Amino acid sequence: MFLLVGFLGLYFVDVKTNTGFLDAWRNKVFDYYQEIKPREIPEPKDKPVTIIDLDEQSLETIGQWPWPRNILAQLVDNLMDMGAVLVAFDIVFAEPDRMNPASVASTLAGLDDETKAKLIDLKSNDQIFADSIKRARVVLGQAGRPNETDGIKGPPIKKSVAVQKMSRDALEPYVYIPKFPSLVRNVPVIEQAAVGRFGGHGIFSVVPGKDGIVRNIPAFFGHEDEYFPALAIEMLRVATGRKTVLARVNNAGMTGAAVAKGLTVTTDRIGQIWPYFSKRDWSKYVSAADVLNGSADPALIKGKLTILGTSAVGLRDIRSIPTERDIPGVEVHAQLIEAIIHKQYLVRPNYADVAELSILLLGGIIMIILVPWVGAKWTAILFITVAGSSLGSSWYLFSEKLFLLDATYAVFGIAVMYTSMTYAGYAREEAERRQTRDAFSKYLSPDMVKRVAGNPGELKLGGDQRDMTLLFCDVRGFTTISEQFDAVGLTALINKLLTPLTNVILERKGTIDKYMGDCIMAFWNAPLDDDDQEYNGCISALAMLGEMGPLNDRLEKEAEEEGRKHIPLKVGLGLNTGPCVVGNMGSDMRFDYSVLGDAVNLAARLEGQSKSYGMNVVLGPTTRNSIRDRLATIDLDYIQVKGKTEGTYIYGLMGDGEILADPKFQKLQNLIFDAMETYRAQQWNDAQEMFDEIRDLGSDAKKPWILDANLHVLCDLYDERIAEYKVTPPDPDWDGVFIATTK
Repeated sequence: MFLLVGFLGLYFVDVKTNTGFLDAWRNKVFDYYQEIKPREIPEPKDKPVTIIDLDEQSLETIGQWPWPRNILAQLVDNLMDMGAVLVAFDIVFAEPDRMNPASVASTLAGLDDETKAKLIDLKSNDQIFADSIKRARVVLGQAGRPNETDGIKGPPIKKSVAVQKMSRDALEPYVYIPKFPSLVRNVPVIEQAAVGRFGGHGIFSVVPGKDGIVRNIPAFFGHEDEYFPALAIEMLRVATGRKTVLARVNNAGMTGAAVAKGLTVTTDRIGQIWPYFSKRDWSKYVSAADVLNGSADPALIKGKLTILGTSAVGLRDIRSIPTERDIPGVEVHAQLIEAIIHKQYLVRPNYADVAELSILLLGGIIMIILVPWVGAKWTAILFITVAGSSLGSSWYLFSEKLFLLDATYAVFGIAVMYTSMTYAGYAREEAERRQTRDAFSKYLSPDMVKRVAGNPGELKLGGDQRDMTLLFCDVRGFTTISEQFDAVGLTALINKLLTPLTNVILERKGTIDKYMGDCIMAFWNAPLDDDDQEYNGCISALAMLGEMGPLNDRLEKEAEEEGRKHIPLKVGLGLNTGPCVVGNMGSDMRFDYSVLGDAVNLAARLEGQSKSYGMNVVLGPTTRNSIRDRLATIDLDYIQVKGKTEGTYIYGLMGDGEILADPKFQKLQNLIFDAMETYRAQQWNDAQEMFDEIRDLGSDAKKPWILDANLHVLCDLYDERIAEYKVTPPDPDWDGVFIATTK
């Protein structure tokens, strides 16, 4: 019940405070719907809009933008001569033309007085453009600003928006629609030219979501208590020859805009139109240069609503819509007009919120009643039915009715309630079972039984910090091996493997932390102190390798007797020493004696890297430094393992003190050290020669350490790195670190 109230409350709070959380959720769902099924691009004869494109070709032909307005006048004249219904501008002419003759006279140096006077007497380009607008059907663009400015006020404009209240207690639409503190308008001489039934002014500003995607366009904007139509709405008004367009409102908010009889569009409660977007349609674009030089296809102009905009990247009018991430902004207005004329716009009516809440409320009540009554299994079937029906209905309403209803939030809420109640039921059952085994559960850790028997006060949560040596051992390729056995046989194989390896660890003062399938985790210096922990850990690792030969011999004999293939077991080990917390870990009801710390994580990562370096045992720096004079080791790398932000030196354990004393091994050890130093100094050719020599030394099967390592793998690894660095050298101050991308 609390979860149901919480989900309902979150919905109400989001609507009332306009936080946008659920809006963002819904928008992603509706975007996904349109990506799956975008609006179909109309046939050429059914396309009402042609975009006159200020494209790259036009800018190269005519010159950089803005063009002199006498050229725009010629553009308007040509479009009217070619039979365009109207010309609209997705552009605002907020400043006088810099190429007006009077402006040229005042700025061009070296002109005599007579020439200046002649220039001043010439008609301005702005006036030429205005005269052309008066002869044509033109809708000028205006832009809204989110902040106050001292922009051009201009003369009053004859308003083209009227209000139609659909209910007696309806508020003014101004309450709901988006508003701009200021407008960017055209210079007065141009602004005054487009008035009345055959001219107008529309706001081309679009308001994208917080993620930058344009999903809806307001039909009307507010400014200083006046109504201003969107560019697309004003174009439709002028095209139909209407004096006004109606902003319809009822007591729940805006309901739509009526342009003419049979030409209306439904909006949401704040007056936004949701176009059903298609993919970009380049066939409705005509280069402005082609219109000016007369080479444009007349079929794309005659009887069309034309709108001047730009696809040129440099003019920075690029938008994102649900079906496309980078389109010219003018495309948004063109698609909006297409959607209105063909009645292919999306609808999210005022009662959509109520419908979505009803799904959540009804589904939540069903879960609350049925989960305790009939159980989780049968309720799961009902939940799947409810969820599938809700999501399927949402998709059907979109794809067939263009109706926006988001069922995902309700389904998510119902799923959380179902999961929580199911878990609570299982938790209650588990609590009942726990009562019967409570007396035994605290003693399940064999490592602690002896200590707890002597000191019951230790049966509590907590731990001590101390330096410890950690060992991780894992079987390589165990998945392939396990495929040969059933569950019983695999269990027997695991036991045959873990038994001798465990005995080796326990005989050398180690503690088994846990078994993880075919993996062993062990540590030294707890619970009993071990002053020689690093050495005991390392000789345990060597002894574990020594156990693998006899074990594989036994397993091979068993495989022959059972008539199956034998795959030898091979293990990789990682050891590291460092500060850890060791003690009873878990909860008040159940815990284990275990160890935590960064040193533990590094030990696990070293085991994971053993195969990459051809080593059976990889040591961390502290472990190696403690046994370097007693056991045979070699340098491997300076590596930043996954999950770490700093590099660490790692080493390979090659054998015991007898191997360490072998002069041939000492030669190899020194050569590897020198090769590593040369590699880190970025002396690639010298390092390459050294690794070739190392490979030759490692090829001698008479060397005892060949049983514990494959130096060819190590040399091949550095061969690959050197070859790559020769092509793409690291930074000059590179410290030699290699960043591992796998565990």
